[in-house]
Amino acid sequence: MVFDFMKRGAGAQPEVKASATGPAIAYSSAGRVAWSPRDTTTLTRVGFTGNPVGFRSVKLIAEAASALPLVLQNREARFEDHPLLSVISRPNPVQGRSDLFEALYAQILLSGNGYLEAVGDWGQVPAELHVLRSDRMSLVPGTDGWPIAYEYAVGNRKHRFHVENGHSPVCHIKSFHPADDHYGLSPIQAAATAIDVHNSASRWSKGLLDNAARPSGAIVYGGSDGQSSMSSDQYDRLLTEMESHHQGARNAGRPMLLEGGLDWKPMGFSPSDMEFQKTKEAAAREIALAFGVPPMLLGIQGDATYGNYQEANRAFYRLTVLPLVQKVAGSIGHWLSEMTGEAVELKPDLDQVSALAPERDAQWNRVAKADFLTADEKRAMLGLPPLTENAQAEVFDEMPAGDGDVQTEETPDA
Repeated sequence: MVFDFMKRGAGAQPEVKASATGPAIAYSSAGRVAWSPRDTTTLTRVGFTGNPVGFRSVKLIAEAASALPLVLQNREARFEDHPLLSVISRPNPVQGRSDLFEALYAQILLSGNGYLEAVGDWGQVPAELHVLRSDRMSLVPGTDGWPIAYEYAVGNRKHRFHVENGHSPVCHIKSFHPADDHYGLSPIQAAATAIDVHNSASRWSKGLLDNAARPSGAIVYGGSDGQSSMSSDQYDRLLTEMESHHQGARNAGRPMLLEGGLDWKPMGFSPSDMEFQKTKEAAAREIALAFGVPPMLLGIQGDATYGNYQEANRAFYRLTVLPLVQKVAGSIGHWLSEMTGEAVELKPDLDQVSALAPERDAQWNRVAKADFLTADEKRAMLGLPPLTENAQAEVFDEMPAGDGDVQTEETPDA
């Protein structure tokens, strides 16, 4: 009991509430770097820079998402002019808003993780915003499972962004990963098998073109007795002649002159060769499916999921672009709110998305005809902040007068 009393002495730390699973996901030691389970560099090279379907899918989503306008508001008003809007519209000297967000969305699609750095002191509006490459960033978890630092490595040089009291100079946006506590799962990882199939099919087509764009055949040597074989010199000479005069695109269609004893036996396509192009198209559709892009928008033939291009484009914005933008904008808005101490919300302006104009018009008409709702309730359904007292007074002043005069209490005749 004495020793227990001494342990509970003046030097005891106050109890801190935290998740019970924190120590379990903190790995075996504090400060250990939790590496990503997949090689982002290789996947980016194979699935983005080396695959046209993956490249176009990432570019289509990133460009469409970065083009959406963003609005900043709190519970009372929507801001037309705000210091946070200024830094978002011009985040750094070399990038504009669209350039910054395009890079951020592309990093999330390629690696499942996006990192945004704020330059400035905590408690103030950041002076600049920068997107950091995901393949260079490592998360360092603490004993409670939460990150205590982010380490950015370029070659042998490293820089550590420390997380102090929950204040992080880096905004980490990640996709859901069922088997990783610190890193997200990218669509390109889910489509890795389809990307390998598509790339292998492209290499097969390239090899076919290199061989005169037709199926190979066989040169049969009969010999004088019909059973003799060629000597080593004859075989090497024939091989050299074939490679220099009859193989490759530049020699396509050149007639072949065979000496005595040699006979050319052409070979046709096998059924598996004829189905190879269909396998490539199926792999392309799987890649587009993993990214959430309708194959019709990528020009992939044989897909009739949507009735027309406009319907496919609307589904692309509703199911892929908007969820991504809302997730990223919400994370950045929450991060900036903690940094500045001002409760604000950053979200896309749906009224300016041309692809969703028919749905938005129908919603506006439906809400406008709901006479049982007040003006503030209608605005809340449309995602708008309530009107201020001055704005409400202006609305009532601009309302047209009724058909007759306002009835007042009548006084009896004298």
